[in-house]
Amino acid sequence: MNIPSDPVILLSFINTQLRDNYPSLSEFCNANDIDEKEIADRLSLIGYEYNHENNQFL
Repeated sequence: MNIPSDPVILLSFINTQLRDNYPSLSEFCNANDIDEKEIADRLSLIGYEYNHENNQFL
């Protein structure tokens, strides 16, 4: 899967995918062969962290 490179667009893309299609970040990453740490690291650069309870980056 080709994911957005811009971190703000990536945030919107990932949160939409999590809301609409996946019960967790791990399941999204596994299904799309994406490194979970890479996503978390990229979004942490703009101040967002994954919240398991809400299943989104906040």
